[in-house]
Amino acid sequence: MKFCTCMILFSLVLCATAQNWFLDAGKFLKDAFDGAGDMYRAYSDMREANWKDSDKYFHARGNYDAAKRGPGGAWAAEVISNARENWQGSVSGRGAEDTLADQEANEWGRSGGDPNRYRPRDLPEKY
Repeated sequence: MKFCTCMILFSLVLCATAQNWFLDAGKFLKDAFDGAGDMYRAYSDMREANWKDSDKYFHARGNYDAAKRGPGGAWAAEVISNARENWQGSVSGRGAEDTLADQEANEWGRSGGDPNRYRPRDLPEKY
């Protein structure tokens, strides 16, 4: 009961200090949803392209596109990237080196770095 009371009081203080917490929360959720869509689009393009050595490019591009949407998009990109790498690391057998390289590309894109740094030669312009 004390915990619930403290959480309610804490929430009221945060709400009172926020300029427009309802709109801010809504924008964060919309950006997160749209960022997840950016991540899915990059994954779909990677599967469609089926291009040798393009994995890191699509990792960076998905994170870049999602993070451009704002804090919600960056959050979604980080959560999705980490979940994918944790799952992939235990299933794919590609090893820690591949996971580290993927995470480097993820962070590069999320921090605003140009995804073309990882773009393979002759990848069609469509991507």
